[in-house]
Amino acid sequence: MNENLFRLINDLGKQYTIPAVVFIAEYTVIFLAVAVLIFWFTRVNQNRIMVICGSFTFVIAEIFGKIAGKLHSNHQPFAELSNVNQLIEKAVDNSFPSDHTILFFSFCMTFWLFRGGKGAIWILLALLVGISRIWVGVHYPADILVGAIISIVTAFMVFRVVPKLSIVQKSLGIYEKGESYILPLKKDNYHG
Repeated sequence: MNENLFRLINDLGKQYTIPAVVFIAEYTVIFLAVAVLIFWFTRVNQNRIMVICGSFTFVIAEIFGKIAGKLHSNHQPFAELSNVNQLIEKAVDNSFPSDHTILFFSFCMTFWLFRGGKGAIWILLALLVGISRIWVGVHYPADILVGAIISIVTAFMVFRVVPKLSIVQKSLGIYEKGESYILPLKKDNYHG
């Protein structure tokens, strides 16, 4: 079933040449990094807690992903199957679960949890990245599904716990105090 679903999605790349899919599979990580930086430097406490939770989620989910990778292992589809439509370069290693999927679902799920309905676009982005990784031939559907499940479960746990930890609030306060010396907030110059 895993291979059949992979073929169904990957063969679409043979029939339809869509450069956006390759872009999503390979370069959307830059967009995610920029979004994280923008959220951080808005200097809004809620945004910063959201970025911290996303980072915690990613680290924890990646650890669970490495454990899952020890329990089950498979190489990328292009290394195991014939006639795969490989659209991007990728080193051959254990592709289970997908690190890209863990990264995107860790942050995107966290953004959705913090932003509610306004965060739905992030879930869509994570889904597009997951599907694109199958489309370009570097992951099986199970690699994506397990990476997403690990990240979603981890994001829920982190969302419930991390914002309530006093050490997180204290550490953020210390950081913000230091930041205000380096990058002071501009005062309102209006003298009405």
